[in-house]
Amino acid sequence: MSSHVTVQERNRELASRINKETLADPASPYTGKFVGLANGQVAVVADDLDTVVRELQRLESDPQKTFCLEASLDYDRVQYIWGIH
Repeated sequence: MSSHVTVQERNRELASRINKETLADPASPYTGKFVGLANGQVAVVADDLDTVVRELQRLESDPQKTFCLEASLDYDRVQYIWGIH
């Protein structure tokens, strides 16, 4: 198994734990924030996605070793888009 797969799995597991925490505890420091993970660790937390992406690119040159999430969103909930304006 490649090391990228292992890092990707660790990033996904950590993202899942963070999101579950924020859904259960609105006072979590991650609630409503964008969280950037690199190599299985929290690397950056910010109010906007652009900041997270820039910082992840600075910290880790291999994008396969990074992961971004918007904490406290219900990713299991189906959202329907009826039209684009």
